[in-house]
Amino acid sequence: MPRNKTTFIDLLVELPWWVSVVVSATAYVMMAHVLPSIQTDNQITAMVFKAFVIPAPYIAGMILLAAPFAFLNARRKAKQLDAQRNIQTVRDMHWRNFEELVAEAYRRQGYHVTEGGYGADGGIDLELRKDGQLTLVQCKQWKTQKVGVNVVREMFGVLTAHQADHFIIISSGTFTQQAVDFAEGKPIELIDGPKLLALVNDVQISPQVTIEKPKLCPKCSGELVERTAKRGPNAGNTFLGCSNFPKCRYTE
Repeated sequence: MPRNKTTFIDLLVELPWWVSVVVSATAYVMMAHVLPSIQTDNQITAMVFKAFVIPAPYIAGMILLAAPFAFLNARRKAKQLDAQRNIQTVRDMHWRNFEELVAEAYRRQGYHVTEGGYGADGGIDLELRKDGQLTLVQCKQWKTQKVGVNVVREMFGVLTAHQADHFIIISSGTFTQQAVDFAEGKPIELIDGPKLLALVNDVQISPQVTIEKPKLCPKCSGELVERTAKRGPNAGNTFLGCSNFPKCRYTE
């Protein structure tokens, strides 16, 4: 997904709360004690170093303000994961919240998770590190469209370029058979909606997920997915349509 530019404070809010405390304390010590104590023959440099004493508490205080926001942000992400009930609640999420959901799920599995959002991600939404292994993750919150083989091919190239050990593509929907065939035998894991629900259920503090079997099309056995009519007398109404559309036009 496209990313917006972010500030240093925004970055601190996304990190654990204690990072802001450490950065704040380090900044204060450096500005109020270390820099002013440096001996130099250049009078201008010495004056600049000593001048850092004045703004030191203010800058450290501004950095420290990120700590409570980081704490509340972490609690929000945890509650967001524990609140999921079924695939529809997952599909109703904003794409950014969907990525946060996946990040929190892997964080609870013991991974060190780096979330995207700070520049061009090249197809990488999350970086997972555990036991010396680097795993890259792309999240596809596609509600009706299947993730195709072109996406998987592209991510295989990203995996190779970054010299990662593993790549995970997560979708709230499904993958085409060509995508599944291409990923077979490669360090690429495809996680569809049901597998994602199982992952969420496994890490929830009190498992809440209801894992329902997908409703299948009676004509072609494809999964029936919820769609919204865009035109005609039923515009705006929802209905179930075959995920193999336009090859199969079954609706109910």
